[in-house]
This record gives sequence, structure tokens and C-alpha cells, in this order.
Amino acid sequence: MADRVVLAYSGGLDTSVGIGWLKDATGKEVVALAVDVGQGGEDMEDIRQRALGCGAVESIVVDAKEEFAADYLMPALKANALYQKTYPLVSALSRPLISKHLATTAKRLGADSVAHGCTGKGNDQVRFEAAVAALAPDLTSIAPVRDLALTRDKAIIYAEEHNLPIRQSAKNPYSIDKNVWGRAVETGFLEDPWNAPIEDLYEYTQDPSVFQEADEVVISFEAGIPVAIDGVPLSPLAIVEQLNAVAGKHGVGRIDVVEDRLVGIKSREVYEAPGAMALIVAHEALESLTLERDVNRYKRGVESEWANLVYDGLWFSGLKRSLDAFIDDTQRYVTGDIRLKLQGGRAVVTGQKSEKSLYDFSLATYDTGDTFDQSLSKGFIELWSLPSKIAARRDLAGE
Repeated sequence: MADRVVLAYSGGLDTSVGIGWLKDATGKEVVALAVDVGQGGEDMEDIRQRALGCGAVESIVVDAKEEFAADYLMPALKANALYQKTYPLVSALSRPLISKHLATTAKRLGADSVAHGCTGKGNDQVRFEAAVAALAPDLTSIAPVRDLALTRDKAIIYAEEHNLPIRQSAKNPYSIDKNVWGRAVETGFLEDPWNAPIEDLYEYTQDPSVFQEADEVVISFEAGIPVAIDGVPLSPLAIVEQLNAVAGKHGVGRIDVVEDRLVGIKSREVYEAPGAMALIVAHEALESLTLERDVNRYKRGVESEWANLVYDGLWFSGLKRSLDAFIDDTQRYVTGDIRLKLQGGRAVVTGQKSEKSLYDFSLATYDTGDTFDQSLSKGFIELWSLPSKIAARRDLAGE
């Protein structure tokens, strides 16, 4: 069998031209692999056929939506994962899954290398190659745009000269990546952070400034995983999809941020992640009800580190696995119901209950029936503040 390279194929211009470009530059046969992570848009069979029309010796489509939701989105939800407290890791979460299928396909077909369509400027090149290195260290990673000088103007000329089956249209001014967890938009006029986003940018969400009657949903969780909406049992994928629709209708999950890329530059990004942000709001509320104070406080720092690792392409790292073990342990009692009101771009918690709740009404109430012994507080405060009191005496004596 001739040497083969498995290309992560999106169906777009760069990866379509990349098939022939890779073959010409390396002499390898190219296998195209398209992974469906809920990005919507074109039919995946059309994408598969396009890859064959562009010269792939084999074209494979993997429906990974359920796997993506269960094995990647749910761990992110349990971690309340927000990079720089803002970004729910829309693209970063799909890359290790795609890389896993790249590595698995390459091994099955006896290929010695994999390829992706990333530039040398972004985060995704790191995410793909670091994941492949962790899963199949014997494989070589190739990036035609970065390593083989495949620029966009060359890609257009190549496509025209080879009559590739690519529908050319007016160039979209934005670079867009999307999956069921959300949608990322960059470049074009957004590269100036002073320019406000316009409504044409958005697809998953409606304008939150346009009044609509509020929707209320009750999300049920078991051990940190959402299992039902309004009492109807659903899979993780179906829950995300349903919340994308209802929260998106109210403009929930619009994010405009200047973030720190792994390669050392700052980048202005616009995201929309209605289902993701609604779920994180609900999950954090349930944790506040069911986690001990010190666990909840400590977990917030772990969540930040977890998000950094995933953003930086280290999904399969040892530290990430260890943090997963801690996070999973914290979720044992995160079971209950959260009621959300969705309106005007916000997801607001309006009710919370759990059989595992640590909220004790008889301790919390200020009315008759209060069982909290307030007489204990005076001595507690004296002991709690004793180190500060002693240090203050020393400091004053030295003045």
C-alpha cells in the first residue's frame, strides 16, 4: 500500500485544495476524514463526495455528535469551563475528538501521517498536533497551509486549474467555526476591537434587544449531568440542542472578547453559545446548593486550570486527567432541579431544589424556628480574628 495521509476535512476551500496539494507535495495518497460534531450546514454525504471529487482515494464521514456531547461537552459542563472566565471552549472542545478519529483512522488504514487545514497563527494547529502526539506518537502531522505554502490565493487558482467541485461564492468576510456547543466568528472588520458586532454575524441567537415573552425551563441534573428538561428525559446532545433553540431565541450566550491565544497574540473573537451558557449557569447554581463551601471555592481554581489546559490543546495530558478525577468526585451530590428564566440575553436562575441540598432552612431563617445558636458566634469571631489581632499588636509596637 502506498503511503497515506489522513486529512481532517471540512469541505471548505483550503482542505479541498489541500487534498491535491498534499499529494503533489508529499507523494502520499490522501484519505479525507470529515467528523460531524453538530456543525450543521451542508449535508455530510455531499462533503464526502466532494472530497472524492477533489482527489481523495477514500472519504470517510463519522457521526460523532453523541460522542462529542457525552464525552467532551459534559466534562466541560462539570468543570463550568470558561477560558478567561468568558469563553466556553467551543472550538477547543471539538479538536481532541477530531484528533482522536484522525489517529484511529490513520492506524486502521496503515497511514504514517495526518494533516489539518490550520494556519501557523492560531490555536487549532497546537490542539490537533498535541492531541495526535499524545494518542499516536509515531504519526507525523502535516499542515498544508502552514508547512506547504498553501495560501488562499494559491488555493483559488489551484481549484480553478483542476476544476475542483467547490462552489465558489463571494468570500465570506469572517472566519467561522461551529458545532453543537456554539459558534465562533473572527476576522474581517472584527479585527478592530472598537467595531461593534452587527446582527449579520449571528446565526445561533436572535437579537436580545427585541422584546419576547420569557421562557422558563427546568433542567434536571444527576451527578452533574443534565438528564431532563421540564421532566422529559433526554440525551446530553438533545438537551444541548433544545437549549440552543430556546435560549438562542432570547439571545442568550452572545460573547465579545479579546482573548489571549496560545501562540502569544491577542485575538478579538465573537461567540454565541446559548445552550452552553444556559447550562453552565444552571450547573453552577446547583453546585452552590450541594457542594461544601471549601470544595466549591477550591473547585473554582481547578475549573480555571482545566479550561486553560483544554484551550491550550492538552486534553489528553496527565494533569487534565488528574483534574478530571477531582471534578468527577465533586459531582457525586450535584443532583437536582434548576429553573431558568430566559429573556433579553440572560439566563436567570429562579428556582433550585435538590434532595442532596446543604441548604438548611431551620439554620438559615431569621424567623421563629431558627435553630442557629447565635451565642456561639462571639467566641468563634474572637478565635478567628486572633492571628490578625496578634499581628496588629506587633506591627503597632514596631512603629
